[in-house]
Amino acid sequence: MENNVKKILVIEDDLLMVKILEFVLRKEGYEITIAKDGIEGLEKLQTSNPDMIITDIILPFKSGLEIISFAKENLKHIPVIVVSSMGEEEGTVMEAFNLGADDFVPKPFNPNELKIRVKRLFARNQMFENSIKSAISA
Repeated sequence: MENNVKKILVIEDDLLMVKILEFVLRKEGYEITIAKDGIEGLEKLQTSNPDMIITDIILPFKSGLEIISFAKENLKHIPVIVVSSMGEEEGTVMEAFNLGADDFVPKPFNPNELKIRVKRLFARNQMFENSIKSAISA
């Protein structure tokens, strides 16, 4: 794979949802790594060097909230999108944002909306990295 191909770690235990996410994101040219539970997600987060994380909140063994917390404490620059059927009224979505999640996409989702959100977060991160490089070289 080329170095400029963006890598996305998808942490999701619903096999149908994994297939949908994988199809939509690979079609856009992203390299996808799949983890089927929270423990595998944490392991792959540390070994696969992803450029973005897409995670569910409710996962076996470790929750998506634990994934977000670990990512933002240790790998602050990686954007995190939560894809979940959890409703805002339960406060879990707000907790995800408070831990550092960058976006939330409710299930079921429109694949085009997800593609736009992924592209937007990658563009935002690129602008941030460019501004840091400019400030350093100035």
